[in-house]
Amino acid sequence: MRHPLRSVLPAVSALSALALVTGCGAEVGQKDGKAAEADGHYPVTITNCGEEQTFESAPERVVTNDVGITEIMFSLGLTDHMAGYVMPDRHGETTDVPWADGYEKTEWLSKGYITKEIAVEAKADLVFAGWNYGFNEAQGFTPATLEKLGIDSYLLTESCRNGEGKARGVMSPLDALYTDLRNLGRVFDVEDRAEKMITDFQQRIEDVQEQAPKGEDRPRVFLYDAGQDKPLTSGRFAGPHDIITKAGGDHVMKDLEDSWVTVGWETVVERDPEIIVINDYGDVTAEQKEKFLKSFAPLKNVSAVKNDRILVLDYVDLVESPRNVAAVETLGEYIRGNG
Repeated sequence: MRHPLRSVLPAVSALSALALVTGCGAEVGQKDGKAAEADGHYPVTITNCGEEQTFESAPERVVTNDVGITEIMFSLGLTDHMAGYVMPDRHGETTDVPWADGYEKTEWLSKGYITKEIAVEAKADLVFAGWNYGFNEAQGFTPATLEKLGIDSYLLTESCRNGEGKARGVMSPLDALYTDLRNLGRVFDVEDRAEKMITDFQQRIEDVQEQAPKGEDRPRVFLYDAGQDKPLTSGRFAGPHDIITKAGGDHVMKDLEDSWVTVGWETVVERDPEIIVINDYGDVTAEQKEKFLKSFAPLKNVSAVKNDRILVLDYVDLVESPRNVAAVETLGEYIRGNG
């Protein structure tokens, strides 16, 4: 699974401060299964996408799909509980995130789509993926499919369907990240580590918000993902919404009650974004996307294009991941420097 809608390296980050929290290895602050059972931690019941799940012990062979999901596990120090990950390209080896070594500690199972065959061959006891982040009825890969094979599933909260067809989103994007960190903290008995991360993330976002423009001073921001006939963008339930708003921007597609969605160019023109954020992923480079935006006639009078206010962030910064906070910081700095 290459993208949450179809089938990315990160923004400059300041995550090294988390090294003491997340870079210590899975053994720090983590009990083995027997010890955890002895002190009464298990069984654990959590709520994931509206459904209760009970774990009698910590899963030992987790298969993850996509980069943000994989790095949630890495950031919690859970590589010892992973059978491997699926993603088209590896990320993080040359960055300063304290969990980057997770890529070397964990097996890269496939560059293609995640399948039930991959999960079975890896002897997975849990697959951590999401709707359109791996799970997909059209390909016959769903939690129900895995359940028949005796494999549990955990759904990325950003991808939760909300009851309106296949529309996704049940809470704000950063709350979705915090929810998954807390849930996985309980499932793997690393609650203290998860809470320290959340506290750190919340403080860093507060620091950005204190400096961010307010009210009518907030610049209008549009997230451009892909597409030329019609642009793929973010609604209010995908990561860019909180990244934009917490950084001090006014998300021009905040009224869309979904996560990753397609709109018409006329809507973009009408809302006249003052900053465009490009999602850098896939075969079309960020440079190619920027060239298209600047040469596309309908956008010639859009403020962001006229004033050359275009910022590139990476896919892993923009989908739910522990890099979301660094993306808030990066965009916040850009907004303040281009106010």
